[in-house]
Amino acid sequence: MNDTTPYTPPAIWSPPASSGGRFANINRPVAGATHDKELPVGRHPLQLYSLGTPNGIKVTVMLEELLALGHTGAEYDAWLIRIHEGEQFGSGFVAANPNSKIPVLVDRSGASPVRVFESGAILQYLAEKFGAFLPAGGAARAECLSWLNWQMGSAPCRGGGFGHFYAYAPSKMQYPIDRYAMEVKRQLDVLDRRLAEVPYLAGDDYTIADMAVWPWYGALVKGQLYEAGEFLQVQAYTHVLRWTDEIAKRPGARRGRMVNRTWGEPASQLHERHEASDFDTRTQDKLAQPS
Repeated sequence: MNDTTPYTPPAIWSPPASSGGRFANINRPVAGATHDKELPVGRHPLQLYSLGTPNGIKVTVMLEELLALGHTGAEYDAWLIRIHEGEQFGSGFVAANPNSKIPVLVDRSGASPVRVFESGAILQYLAEKFGAFLPAGGAARAECLSWLNWQMGSAPCRGGGFGHFYAYAPSKMQYPIDRYAMEVKRQLDVLDRRLAEVPYLAGDDYTIADMAVWPWYGALVKGQLYEAGEFLQVQAYTHVLRWTDEIAKRPGARRGRMVNRTWGEPASQLHERHEASDFDTRTQDKLAQPS
């Protein structure tokens, strides 16, 4: 149903009693903590506080790829943050990320903890820390960072725009769905044209640019986001599909997609990750088995 009721904005906006939609219970017009709760700290150098959404997957894929390369300093604890329950508004989380969004990384490998928030910033921080998945300089580095920031800039139209109005809004409205579907398809065409030229977004090598884009657009062209595959005719983007399938074969990508995941097949869900062996012993299907 289309909402065609005219709306005249008031002179001064005030929040409605309920905004409606899937995330109404956590939407608010102010920042800051709502309750006191410190973040847990595990034994590894890197502490990740996240959820297995596309933005969270970016970072866990990066960490698992670093470990696959032999960077033992990339060992990490991944703590589950249940955003639907407002855990991102705890005082400890807000101290780590004043924007109260997942993911946030705290690097405790040095004399003082270093907080890093925003998924793109975390990817670049880790790439520079370990000297991996980011070209050292020149045109290759510029290309990689351009595609990384392309994804970060595209996110509002795809997630908060198309995803919200197509899948999460309390009623279907044609204008915003048409507006954002047009933009998402344009973005997919941008990717498809680029990947017709090169194997990976930055060129010949797999980088943090691919790790940033893959959890969003890879899932989208496989029909795994918003149940919108048919609506967007995602099968038309053949080069994006080729790239998506190649990344999905990587062990680091497969493991990273499981971490902090709380939906889907139980075997694909590793709610928290504290040891590499957790992939074999702590997925939801294993925990559900009688001892």
